[in-house]
Amino acid sequence: MLTAFARAFKTPDLRKKLLFTLGIIVIYRIGTHVPIPGVDYTSVQQCVDEASGNQGLFGLVNMFSGGALLQITVFALGIMPYITASIILQLLTVVIPRLEALKKEGQAGTAKITQYTRYLTVALAILQGTGLVATARSGALFSGCTVAGQIVPDRSIFVTVTMVITMTAGTAMVMWLGELITDRGIGNGMSILMFISIAATFPSALWAIKTQGSLADGWIEFGTVMLVGFVMVGLVVFVEQAQRRVPVQYAKRMIGRRSYGGTSTYIPLKVNQAGVIPVIFASSLLYIPALIAQFSSGTSGWKSWIEANLVTGDHPIYITVYFLLIVFFAFFYVAISFNPEEVADNMKKYGGFIPGIRAGRPTAEYLSYVLNRITWPGSLYLGLIALVPTIALAGFGANQNFPFGGTSILIIVGVGLETVKQIESQLQQRNYEGFLR
Repeated sequence: MLTAFARAFKTPDLRKKLLFTLGIIVIYRIGTHVPIPGVDYTSVQQCVDEASGNQGLFGLVNMFSGGALLQITVFALGIMPYITASIILQLLTVVIPRLEALKKEGQAGTAKITQYTRYLTVALAILQGTGLVATARSGALFSGCTVAGQIVPDRSIFVTVTMVITMTAGTAMVMWLGELITDRGIGNGMSILMFISIAATFPSALWAIKTQGSLADGWIEFGTVMLVGFVMVGLVVFVEQAQRRVPVQYAKRMIGRRSYGGTSTYIPLKVNQAGVIPVIFASSLLYIPALIAQFSSGTSGWKSWIEANLVTGDHPIYITVYFLLIVFFAFFYVAISFNPEEVADNMKKYGGFIPGIRAGRPTAEYLSYVLNRITWPGSLYLGLIALVPTIALAGFGANQNFPFGGTSILIIVGVGLETVKQIESQLQQRNYEGFLR
């Protein structure tokens, strides 16, 4: 593996791509530490220290921004508006015929959908930036902090608008940096930036577990967590690579004196076909009632019930609802992203068939049957992985922001595998061996 890395840096064009990607990552990490105008940075640091390990409702967004959200920096919103915009456009493609037609137009249609995604990202950044500034001004961003109300000392309209514009511009720049990596670097740019944001929170999260531990100055808890983390990474890699290969046979066709077709291939149906999307959907949906309860005034009964049952991650009702939402969204996302009827029609058009299954409607029904069977273990696996920080590590004082579980481990493993595959394919084009012999 080290030899493969050395060969990658010895290849001129691959070395340029790797160094370009590393340069963009450095710029991105610098931007996550540049505070925006109008914020009292001393008060922010004091509140961050007091709220260490208890990020509450904003934990997920803070993780995707690499810790920049709670420090209210230029890249505070991070990659989250783009992720939300991409998911919304992907869902609307199924609902709106115009978007579905654009998707089928090839590269030109994809470029148009990408442009729509950029516009929606900017709109969401303005909306989320306004919400973040309002939350910071009210002191609700750091509940329990003694100086939370002093984070934004100047409450004038000009300062507020400047803060929102700065964060929106930061989001646009993050989107641009990600597209630069995709065009000139290695891997998918947005995925790489998401990977870096999550990986940046690992050292502080692991050290917090060590400092909060009581056995042998926290080293026993730290070692146990690291061991569980390695087991989790191995399990996630195993399941993410698992797939059900449906065999497909293409009939021979005579065109003139030549015969075409007659080849055998397969349709790879992944066990985790939905990826990390169901976990993000479920987390976002569970944040909505908690946010409504946080910003509502008074002490009504529904507000007390939400704060007691749907805010703390270790409550049985929260765990049950979270798990069921992940399972539901896993089936929902697979249903809208993989169309068995369309696959069956394409196979029939090009003379392909599944051995033992008639072409057309029987093939679509068979693919639906196989997809439903493998989605069940995939959705249960996603739910269990997402609940690992709550169930398995509650005894060590871990919280929802524990690095080796849930959204973070799924994204890191998925992006890492895809990036390594891209580097390996470029190495093999030059007759070099890959990372694994």
